[in-house]
Amino acid sequence: MDAVLLALAAVWGAATGLLIPRAAYRFAVEPEEPWRTACPAGHPLTGPVRGWLGPARCGPCAAPPAQAAQDVPVPGAPAQAVPVPGAPVPEPQASTAPGTATRTTPTYAPNTLAPLVTVLACVALAAATGARPELVGWLVLAPVAVLLAVVDRRVHRLPDALTLPLAAAAVLLLGGAALLPGHAGSWTSGLLGGLALGGFYLLLFLINPNGMGFGDVKLALALGVALGWYGWTVLFLGGFAGFLFGAAYGLALVLLRRAGRRTGIPFGPFMVAGALTGVLLGALAG
Repeated sequence: MDAVLLALAAVWGAATGLLIPRAAYRFAVEPEEPWRTACPAGHPLTGPVRGWLGPARCGPCAAPPAQAAQDVPVPGAPAQAVPVPGAPVPEPQASTAPGTATRTTPTYAPNTLAPLVTVLACVALAAATGARPELVGWLVLAPVAVLLAVVDRRVHRLPDALTLPLAAAAVLLLGGAALLPGHAGSWTSGLLGGLALGGFYLLLFLINPNGMGFGDVKLALALGVALGWYGWTVLFLGGFAGFLFGAAYGLALVLLRRAGRRTGIPFGPFMVAGALTGVLLGALAG
C-alpha cells in the first residue's frame, strides 16, 4: 500500500509539476502589467482554463520546423555552387544591414527544476503523512506553493491570484480532513496558526516595508494554516526554518560577492521550504 501511495504521489507531482512552467511564465510580470497571454514568440496561449493549463511550450513553438525540400531543381533558379575540395569557403552573408543587430525570437527555456521539486515534495509528503486524510490537502497545496516560489524567484512578486486562493484552499481542505477519521491534526489550531503567522509577517511588514513585501504576509496565512494543523511547535519550527534558509542564502550571496547587505532577495521560496520542512516533521511525529 505504501508503494502504491508513493507512486500515485509521484504521478500527481509530475502531472502538476509539468504545468508549472507555463503558469509561472504567465504570472511572472510586474505588478502594473497584465498576465501574459502569448508565448515569447507571440503565439496565443490556448488550452484548458483559458490557456493557463498546458505544456511549457505552445503548440507552434513545440512543433518541429517543416523541412524544406532539397535537391529539387527549380526552373529559373540560380544553380548552387558545388564545393570544390581545397577551395576557400566563402564567408556567410549577413542577413541584416551593416550595424544592425540580429534579432532572435525568444522561446521557452527548458525548466525541469520546478517539476522535479514538485515530484520530490509530493513523494516526501506522502511518505511522511501516509494514508491520512490531510495528505489530499498537502498534495493539492504543494504544486501551487512551488508555483509561487518560482514566480517570486523570477520577479520578486507573490500574486494575490495565487496567495489568497491558496489560503482559502488550505482552510477548506484541512477543514474537510478534520471531519474524516484518522487525521492527525487540528483544524482549530490550523486557523489560529494562520492568523498567528500572518499577523507576525504583517508586523514585520509594518516595521520595515522595504524588507518584507505584503505578498509575503498573504502567503504566511496559508503556510500558517498548514503548519498550525500539527500544533504550535511545528508552526514555530516551520516559520523559523524559513528565516534560517533565507538568512543562509543571503549570507552565501554576500560571501560570494554576488550581493550586498541591502540587496533584496525573494523570500517566498524560503517560506515555502520552511513550511514544507515543518509539515514533514509534524506528519512524521503525528
